This record gives sequence, structure tokens and C-alpha cells, in this order.
Amino acid sequence: MTQHGGRRGPLEGLRCVEFAGMGPGSHGAMLLSDLGAEVLRIERPNRPAFTINPITERGRGKLVLDLRQPEDVARALDIARHADVLIEGNRPGVMERLGLSPEVAMAANPRLIYARMTGWGQDGPLALRAGHDLSYLAITGALHTFARPGELPVPPMNLVADFGGGSMFLVLGILAALWERERSGLGQVVDAAIVDGVAALLAGAAGHVPTGGLSLARGHNVLVGASNYYRPYLCKDGREFAVAAIEPQFYRTLLQRIGAPVEWAEDQHDPSVWPERSAAMAAIFLTRTRDEWTAILEDSDACGAPVLELAEVLTHPQIAERNGYALHEGIVQQAPAPRFSRTPGAIGPDESGEAMLERWKMG
Repeated sequence: MTQHGGRRGPLEGLRCVEFAGMGPGSHGAMLLSDLGAEVLRIERPNRPAFTINPITERGRGKLVLDLRQPEDVARALDIARHADVLIEGNRPGVMERLGLSPEVAMAANPRLIYARMTGWGQDGPLALRAGHDLSYLAITGALHTFARPGELPVPPMNLVADFGGGSMFLVLGILAALWERERSGLGQVVDAAIVDGVAALLAGAAGHVPTGGLSLARGHNVLVGASNYYRPYLCKDGREFAVAAIEPQFYRTLLQRIGAPVEWAEDQHDPSVWPERSAAMAAIFLTRTRDEWTAILEDSDACGAPVLELAEVLTHPQIAERNGYALHEGIVQQAPAPRFSRTPGAIGPDESGEAMLERWKMG
């Protein structure tokens, strides 16, 4: 575990103003800050404590403005004049009513990248409706693929929609717009909708359907645990172990290591045998503890891994070797990603928003 400090990285010098919100907008701004951007977060007065996330809000300058007051709206617009990027995550029309629309902000700063993070997007019949991660998974077809026969889909927390389809595509859009600005000299609006991002994430699976490489039908979808070789198993000590031996050579290694019949490899991808073999493998994994299976399988290509609780992750040799977690403001938290050879990212210091803004104005 390492102590990170300072503001450096490949985005050093990039200035971003973030209109505070929860979820993907805040996470996206964290990613930019981790990679060296200076992020000035504009917060509302009297913010409820339960909305605070010390990890996704790290490395910022913070400033409290009441955007119901004309003088604070004018100040926010002045801040946007000095920024490269603006991030907002309100419902469509809110920034317009506040007097901070893309047209107004970009008239004051034609080079501004105005990034809008929403669930449904800026248009369409649901654009003004409330939604959450599960809503977006449901309507894009992703949630239906997560279940096995006779079971309801299990929500994958908010990793897939809010952060996979949301903040990651927000950052992608911002960086693409910045690259285009190098040629045109002009900013533009980035409409980052979670439903669009989730649809893009589904391309990897959906692309294998017409070729017969993957079925998304319940009971036939290898990637959601329908098979015996790609799923978690309960162990003797009540903990779990996951296997992901999709390729034939990896599956054969798995069978050999756990003492299962090696002839199972001959019809590995036949869905009709999966239920019986899943039951047989479940019985095998119940004979040893999770850590015993880890010792048996971790030095092979059987693609097996212990199912760790978050507190256990910190001491896993792979995570520890790569300094996957950092200590910042007294809290152990995820280190910046991805890694860079010359300009590594770092968790930046929290600082006064006034001081950051003064530095921006001084150029």
C-alpha cells in the first residue's frame, strides 16, 4: 500500500468544473482527477451527510454556491470561462432553467467541453423521468441476461450501468471531444446516457449470438453461470470459489486438478449435461475449504479464483504487489487506474476551491 499525494498524471493542466451530484458524474470526475486534472466541484448549500462519498469525491477543490441566487449563477458562469470541461448530471432542462445552458456557457467559452451525464439521455420519451441503475439495465436488455432458469435476475450492484455504461463513457466522450478540439479549436456538448453506454457494453456478448458462439437464453448463457465450468461454488467452510475455465485446455486442467472425470472435456459445451455436472462439481467443492482450493488451483491455468470479501482484497498478493489500494485522508481506497509509464496518476490533494479558482484565473 502506498501513500499518494500531489497532482500529476497525463491530464495535468486540464481544468474541469463539476456540478456536484451522486453516482456516475462524481465517479467520472474522480477518474479525471486521478489522472491529473484539476477538478473544481461546485456543491449545493446544506448538503445531506448521507450523500457524501469521500472516495468518488477525492482530489477536488470544492466551492459552495447557491444556484438559486443570480450572483452565484454568474459566478458559476465565470468559473466555466476558465475551464476546459464542464460536467453536470441534472435532468434535461435544469441547467437551462438555471441560466447555465450549453449555449450560454459555450458563448462565454467556445472551447468548453460541456459533458452531460444522465440515465436516459437528453431526449426521448423517458428523458425527464427518474431512473436508477436497475432501470437502465432492464430497458437495455442487459438485466434479462443475468438470470438462470427459474430465478430472477440479480442486480450487479450499480457497477454495470452507473459506472460501466455511465462514468466510463462520460470520460470517453470528454477525452474524445478534447482530442477533436485540438483540430477544430472548438468545444462541443457530450450527451453521455447510461442506456447508450450499457448498449455499447452488450456488443461484446451480442456479437457472438449470430455466429453461435454464445446464447443469451436462460439456461444456455455460459457467462451467467449456466454451465458447470463458469460459475462460483460453495466450499466446505461456507465460503466460495469461482471457476472460469471456458477454453478446452483450461477446462481439462480444472478437471484434472479437482479430480473430476477428464472425459467431461469431450462434450464441454453441450448444455444438456451442465445441470448434472454442476451438481457433481458442487459436491466436489464442498469437500475442501476455499483456501484449500486456492492452494490447489492458483498455480495453474484452471482459471480458478477465491471469492474474496472487500476487506480481504487488500492482502491478496496480486493486488498488494500492484499497490492496488492507497491511503488518502485516512481512508484506504482504490488506487488510480489505468497505469502509465511516464506520467503516472495519483490521488490529488483536497484543496480550497477558492485557491484553485484563483490559480486558474492567474493562468
